[in-house]
Amino acid sequence: MNITFRQLRVFEAVANNSNFTRAAEELYLTQPAVSMQIRQLEGNLGIALFDHLGKKIFLTDAGKEFYKSSRNITQQLESVEEYLEELKGVRQGHLKIVVATTANSFATNLLATFIQRHPEITISLDVTNRQRLIETLESNESDLVIMGQPPEKLDLVADPFMDNPLVMIVGRGHPLYRKRAKSTFTPSEVEQYKFVVREKGSGTRTAMERFFRERELNLETSMEFGSNEAIKQAVQAGLGLAIVSIHTIKLELQAKVVRILDVEDLPIKRKWHLVYRKGKRLSPVAQAFRKFILEEGRESSV
Repeated sequence: MNITFRQLRVFEAVANNSNFTRAAEELYLTQPAVSMQIRQLEGNLGIALFDHLGKKIFLTDAGKEFYKSSRNITQQLESVEEYLEELKGVRQGHLKIVVATTANSFATNLLATFIQRHPEITISLDVTNRQRLIETLESNESDLVIMGQPPEKLDLVADPFMDNPLVMIVGRGHPLYRKRAKSTFTPSEVEQYKFVVREKGSGTRTAMERFFRERELNLETSMEFGSNEAIKQAVQAGLGLAIVSIHTIKLELQAKVVRILDVEDLPIKRKWHLVYRKGKRLSPVAQAFRKFILEEGRESSV
């Protein structure tokens, strides 16, 4: 018995359409080619699969049973084909990722690990602030976005994968660096000091302003910066306090050039999310990265 996958596909098309002409159109074949495939299949099986009554065709009892078996076979083969295509896609391909500025402190390490596992994959990384992240999601410009709080106005898939606590820091040159080092400050006690802040549109700044607003406190700023590195340098220089993601200050804490202030209601508890538009069809590469970052992120500890 020599039955081919092509014959099964033709048989199912004819059975589904109950018509040779429509089956031929569906398969982009000529009607004689479809008829020939069915004759060869019936010859290989030694049994009729269709009854021809005038211009209409119907499955025979044997044809109905064979149809069930054929569907099982073709579905399995289609699954194998899809799997093999996914494997090809994961081995090579391109991934465009946009991350929040603050997330870049850990995202590059995650990307490096992913590339080590998939060396044939190329990645475009865009680091920007929250406002630009939202614009990217609105225009569906990227494969995946790494950000803090996803915007509510968009229909998104947002997978939380790692904690992102926001803490208040002080530099050595500031009066609070050594003052009551082991004590807890109230938000109103730190209100009297100036803060250095990120630019408007930054997620960290938005969270910081909300923290003070909810407590009916004033946020007095001395300087505004467009990067976390600049914020940290300003804090070290004693230009003000700051609220930052703990992920951005690991080296500074180790070097003891800044310390975290113990302030009531802090840290601000947030999560990092892997985000994309709902309904978006992720490429095999994007699917592989999503699986990777969810596993790696949840295993990481701050």
